[in-house]
Amino acid sequence: MYRQGDVLIVPVEESVVPPRVAALAVQPRDSRGRMVLALGEVTGHAHAVVGPGTLRREAGPFGAGWLHLPEGGRVVHEEHAAIPLAKGWYRVVRQREYTPGAVRVVAD
Repeated sequence: MYRQGDVLIVPVEESVVPPRVAALAVQPRDSRGRMVLALGEVTGHAHAVVGPGTLRREAGPFGAGWLHLPEGGRVVHEEHAAIPLAKGWYRVVRQREYTPGAVRVVAD
């Protein structure tokens, strides 16, 4: 399990990846060719993955991301050390916080 800022990245065995993930649309890469896991609303920085692979995201602000890295990759961010990831599947979860009357995704 890996954490970079407000993003949690959990390795998942391919055999337990839900079949519905295959039907999710592949997220486009940004202008720098990265798969963006979370974009900082405040700073404009991004938690992103470089390397071959795909990112699919469930609907809604709390929907999990599903990252497939057939050759491995690296999670990068302007303010954090890079994290190497082995090849395989990962579930990506954004940190949430409670404020009176609401639950929201943490703003970076």
